[in-house]
Amino acid sequence: MAKQNKAYKFRLYPTKEQELVIRKTFGCVRFVYNKMLAERKETYESLKDDKEELKKIKHPTPAKYKKGYEWLKEVDSLALANAQLNLDKAYKAFFKGNAKFPKFKNKRHKQSYTTNMVNGNIQLLDGHIKLPKLKMVKVKQHRKIPSEYQLKSCTITMTASGKYYISILVEYEKEIESKKIEKVVGLDFAMDGLFVDSAGEKANYPKFYQQMLDKLAIEQRKLSRKKKGSSNWNKQRIRVAKIGEKVANQRKNFLHHKSKKLVTIYDAVVIEDLDMKGMSKALKFGKSVADNGWGMFTTFLQYKLKEQGKQLIKIDKWYPSTKICSNCGSVKEVKLSERIYQCTCGLCINRDYNSAINIKKEGIRLLASA
Repeated sequence: MAKQNKAYKFRLYPTKEQELVIRKTFGCVRFVYNKMLAERKETYESLKDDKEELKKIKHPTPAKYKKGYEWLKEVDSLALANAQLNLDKAYKAFFKGNAKFPKFKNKRHKQSYTTNMVNGNIQLLDGHIKLPKLKMVKVKQHRKIPSEYQLKSCTITMTASGKYYISILVEYEKEIESKKIEKVVGLDFAMDGLFVDSAGEKANYPKFYQQMLDKLAIEQRKLSRKKKGSSNWNKQRIRVAKIGEKVANQRKNFLHHKSKKLVTIYDAVVIEDLDMKGMSKALKFGKSVADNGWGMFTTFLQYKLKEQGKQLIKIDKWYPSTKICSNCGSVKEVKLSERIYQCTCGLCINRDYNSAINIKKEGIRLLASA
């Protein structure tokens, strides 16, 4: 039996006193992270030419700062320990060449902290969750977590509008049997509607962000006219933040439903391994690319297919799916403005539909060779 991880996200409703403790923990985690990073940065600058010596250096831990800053003892010590683990990961990613040097955190960063399950310090009860330093916090648990699942950790986050959420990470044992691949679908990324599949169906993404642009612009203008830091400015800031959160929630809900539908019908989904950041910069489609959430959609597809023993196949991003005729296999140049693919063999179809068919064919070829 293989061990699997799964996260459940619920809304938290802390009291005013609990809110103070949560916000204090956010601040302490950020403070400790920045303190440790400052020392590491200083060490790195002085020893970056001597990598062997740099590896021998013992890095500071949160315990070091508790002597000079007594108020660090007032918050969950596991949250501070996780700040160190997060910095370790960022540091290792930098040395492996997978990321830039870690940056200092400020209040504009995501407000969150993670605590771990140790000796029953976290318990999910009827409508409440017991957390270190917070005791019983009201939670809206809209999904049941099976009793055999083992709770591993919890991450508490606060949105820009002041809402609190908790992500509960659980571990469970499950033998996932690989499904026999019979039904395959190819998806071609579409800027205006998320995707077109190899059956000719469109996702018809509603463009939630574009729908809200006018309303968002009005509320942002109101915010710009208020004195920064004032009570009215803060109230208006929350109104603006709520619009952004509504768009994010609508997008996530749509993507969950679309990915679930595909996973239910097909045994394998084939997509192109696209560089979305590169596309948004090169083609100047920033808002359009960000709006439809293709990256999030593929993440949902990945884990939902894996849970059912099905497959997500990614083909090379340089594969010329747009240029190939899905009927005869001939190749020709196609301009970005051309929305209909016409071939000398007589084929005349939507270019995205043509691409989706080619993506499916390439996916089937890769499956056969594997």
